Amino acid sequence: MDNLNSGSQELNGKISEWMQWDKNETTLEEIRKLVNDSEWENLKLLLLTRLSFGTAGLRGAMRAGFNGMNELVVLQTAQGLLKYVQKCYPNVEDQKRGVVFGYDGRYQSKRFAEISASIFLHADIPVYLYGKTVATPMVPFAVLEKKCLAGVMVTASHNPKNDNGYKVYWTNSAQIISPHDKGIQESILQNLVPWPTSWNVDKLDSPLLSDPYDEMVQLYFEKLSRVIPKSLINDCNAKSKVQFVYTAMHGVGWPFVEQGFATAGLKPPLAVKEQRDPDPEFPTVQFPNPEEGKSSLVLSIKLANETNCNVILANDPDADRLACAEKNPHTGEWKVFTGNELGALLGWWSIFCYRRDHPKANLNDCYLLASTVSSKMLAAVAKIEGLHFIETLTGFKWMGNKSVELIEKGKTVLFAFEEAIGFMFSPTVLDKDGVSAACHLATMTCYIRQEENKSLTEKLEDLYRTYGFHYTITSYFLCYDPEVIVKIFERIRNFTGENTYPTAVVDGKYEVKHVRDLTTGFDTSQSDGKAIFPVSRSSQMITFTFKNGTVVTLRTSGTEPKIKYYAEMCAEPNQSDWSGLKKTLSEMVEGIVLELLQPAKYNLIPKPE
Repeated sequence: MDNLNSGSQELNGKISEWMQWDKNETTLEEIRKLVNDSEWENLKLLLLTRLSFGTAGLRGAMRAGFNGMNELVVLQTAQGLLKYVQKCYPNVEDQKRGVVFGYDGRYQSKRFAEISASIFLHADIPVYLYGKTVATPMVPFAVLEKKCLAGVMVTASHNPKNDNGYKVYWTNSAQIISPHDKGIQESILQNLVPWPTSWNVDKLDSPLLSDPYDEMVQLYFEKLSRVIPKSLINDCNAKSKVQFVYTAMHGVGWPFVEQGFATAGLKPPLAVKEQRDPDPEFPTVQFPNPEEGKSSLVLSIKLANETNCNVILANDPDADRLACAEKNPHTGEWKVFTGNELGALLGWWSIFCYRRDHPKANLNDCYLLASTVSSKMLAAVAKIEGLHFIETLTGFKWMGNKSVELIEKGKTVLFAFEEAIGFMFSPTVLDKDGVSAACHLATMTCYIRQEENKSLTEKLEDLYRTYGFHYTITSYFLCYDPEVIVKIFERIRNFTGENTYPTAVVDGKYEVKHVRDLTTGFDTSQSDGKAIFPVSRSSQMITFTFKNGTVVTLRTSGTEPKIKYYAEMCAEPNQSDWSGLKKTLSEMVEGIVLELLQPAKYNLIPKPE
């Protein structure tokens, strides 16, 4: 490799680095073959750009090169994380608190966790390494319970099978936010050269390494049992005839949900056997993501129809998200609830349960949280019920860290959610938790069937009548060209000239009242024109508030090649024209998509049905 002739000195240098540093024969051979075949453009893609570490940690395709998830990139990431932890906690006594690592059932997940654990062990920092696959919430749970300095979950959540990821939690057990994301990224770049011991995993027999699985799982369910209302367990669930079908989506959720149902006194769920156990091939689903709706629940619906079950619960592969579907007994049709609808139901349930357990409590110290692109339904609930509601930026990293702030001030966080089927039910885990959410949703379903003779759909309609109908439309387009995405959003920012945004949609029919751009920090609703929320120039996010009250956000995904859109209209509690509101919002969304995103012009791929 001494006589590289790629035509680029920079590429030659990166090739040499890879050949010198990588000790994995598979990925080493991938790069070697590309060099031998003079595949210089592919090599530039793999080696000249680096998988960037951000607030979501790392996530990308498992392949050779600095722009992929592989052993060398994970090793470099672990070295950088170690140095950053040591910088933040230079005291040796502090370092004895250790770190925790968990992993899902994807290819390479266990290996990535073991390499990372070894690097910390070589630095004499204790490591809690789960001995088998775990649900993602078990990592932040262990960080909190063990008072660890940090935690890492190796997972790509619901991404395609060729992806993997590296999700980092900080000392407060919430996902990292600034400045830690930037600090870790800088530390990684300062520690790219593998240390002499970094490829050596013989430290996995170190006395500093322990498996927290049994202890943490037992403690997790003990704490879960405290927040499931005991009177409902002993009465309602025991008498209920409700049976649930459950799918783990080829992920890690089944043993946790099975134990959770037993803890809550629920009947054991019927597992979709083909999808019950971890399988990195995800053979029965095109996308292992219950957010995709009915297309991801085909086997679940089949089993439910065969067994006369009318409620389906589904976790994503790392079990931090929860989906739910319910069968209409009159039509036989299945309704897949949106994350916003489940957020409304579970938010109401969190208040109901808290009041049962604390009948004399003042709700003025209680909080509900939701991300800015999620429904404002809980804001309406909080206003009427006398609670506080806080809106955060998109992602549970923001809700988790805000919850830490509130709890440290003596406040009670009852519930937090995001429309992407993520739900946090108690401060036990300051992150989305699909296991506890499944137990709470199942208990609530049994309760309203037994005590009110209502389905989830009927209960949701009750909530709309009480707090106002909230109608949302959310979807996305796939776009695999980052330059096209930038072009679309720059056109929106310079709609009729430089720094001008659209003032109306649907040929001027619906006028814009305010524009907030969290990529640039521009916000017309503020007197100084500056956004209150943190700004991120590395992602696209523009929110339009219309004069008729509609709120629409256009944004890019942080982990997938998607342009997402979120739209909502809210009625007052006494407003009964739900169909008119739906019609208006549908017309507005159609206009926004055609006029602003222009999918035909930019060859955007619609969400698969």
